[in-house]
Amino acid sequence: MDTIITRFPPSPTGTLHIGGARTALFNWLYARKTKGKFILRIEDTDTVRSTKESVDAILESLEWLGIDWDEGPYFQTQRTQIYDDYIEKLIASGAAYYCSCTPEEVTAMREDATAKGLKPMYNGKCRERGLEKSENTVVRLKTPNSGVTLVEDIVKGNTAFQNSEMDDFIIRRSNGTAMYNLAVVVDDITMGINTIIRGDDHLINTPKQMLIYKALGADLPIFGHVPMVLGSDKTRLSKRHGAMSVGEYQKMGFLPDAMINYLVRLGWSHGDQEFFERNDLIEKFDLKHLGRSAAMFDMDKLVSLNSKHIQAKQPEELAGHLIGHLKDLGINAQNDAFTQGVIETLQTRSKTLVEMANAAVFYYQDTVQFDEMAAKKFLKQDTLNVLQKSADYIEGLDTYTQASLEDVFKKIMAETDLKFGKIAQPLRVAITGTTMSPGIFEMLLALGKEKTVLRIKAAVQFILTSDISQDTA
Repeated sequence: MDTIITRFPPSPTGTLHIGGARTALFNWLYARKTKGKFILRIEDTDTVRSTKESVDAILESLEWLGIDWDEGPYFQTQRTQIYDDYIEKLIASGAAYYCSCTPEEVTAMREDATAKGLKPMYNGKCRERGLEKSENTVVRLKTPNSGVTLVEDIVKGNTAFQNSEMDDFIIRRSNGTAMYNLAVVVDDITMGINTIIRGDDHLINTPKQMLIYKALGADLPIFGHVPMVLGSDKTRLSKRHGAMSVGEYQKMGFLPDAMINYLVRLGWSHGDQEFFERNDLIEKFDLKHLGRSAAMFDMDKLVSLNSKHIQAKQPEELAGHLIGHLKDLGINAQNDAFTQGVIETLQTRSKTLVEMANAAVFYYQDTVQFDEMAAKKFLKQDTLNVLQKSADYIEGLDTYTQASLEDVFKKIMAETDLKFGKIAQPLRVAITGTTMSPGIFEMLLALGKEKTVLRIKAAVQFILTSDISQDTA
């Protein structure tokens, strides 16, 4: 069997959104599954709307998702001569011709056809005139007047298009630029693309592209048109459903592997399995299980899946993703043992990396900021003794382990006749500034002995000097 070659051809008129990312993913997975090639092509012929910023944003999003390419990125604006060469072949073979009809004339033709109850089309006026190229001529493809063009689709099944309802469409504008359908086919032929998976909004273009393939004597690729992604209310996906750019999901704290996992499940299945790691997806992905029904985007499911991926990662791998979110909060963390220890205390309780970063802030602070209500309730005269004993006993430890910390608290409980909760909660406020935190032992171990003691002592000083110390209610 020939090497599978797939492609992803975004238009750089904006950022990479969910639908485009899913299309890229399907093509990338199939290429990786079959040990084929995945080609990236930038379709930038819309020079008015295409921008370098959009190109950069698309490339950054693909790189963040871990979707790498074997060739490219190719740019259509750099391939004009290739398109011209193929157009000249079509003209020379009689499969295409020059047309001098003005836009006003073509509009009149369509209005006349409509008035007669026919489909509005160009009437082929210049088809047999043998015109030469001139300043205002376009190039049109000669399409069959009868028969059908049958699109054999591995997802949707067969769809027949009546040739009589396709006019001789333009393949090169009067300004010399190639039209979309011509450029796409020439690109796919010259790049050896033999498998095309794309959104079903492109199905309307497929019969025209097939006619160009036929006119050039080229083999057809395999086509698979996947349904669009809808919102939870079954309407076209929009920003209110969460249809932001891939870059926005990165900023919101989603892991790339979670996005990959969620995107692939928007239109592909492997039994009832929901959770997939990247290598698992590459091993199991196939085309026969691409769905025919529209998939519905569900933010809650994405969040749930993200939390599972956070829990499944090793702390050192998560640290590489978390550091950027900590930096957004003004924290310059490193992927070191300290940060990895912090992550271990937060993995099971974090749904996103942003949530984890916010919860991790207290670990990196030089000075703890006490929540006013928490301080009033737990940093006062009747907790002073417990905190002083905690600082002294922990500072005196030769080994700093959970077992040694448990011994400290057993000793304090015996000396004060307090239950553990009465000791742990003031200590929690002293360490974090709030009443909410990871488990007390895992938190203290992640923070380290030195920082733990310094923070407890700072809380003791706060009690001794604060007006709150007089409030024993």
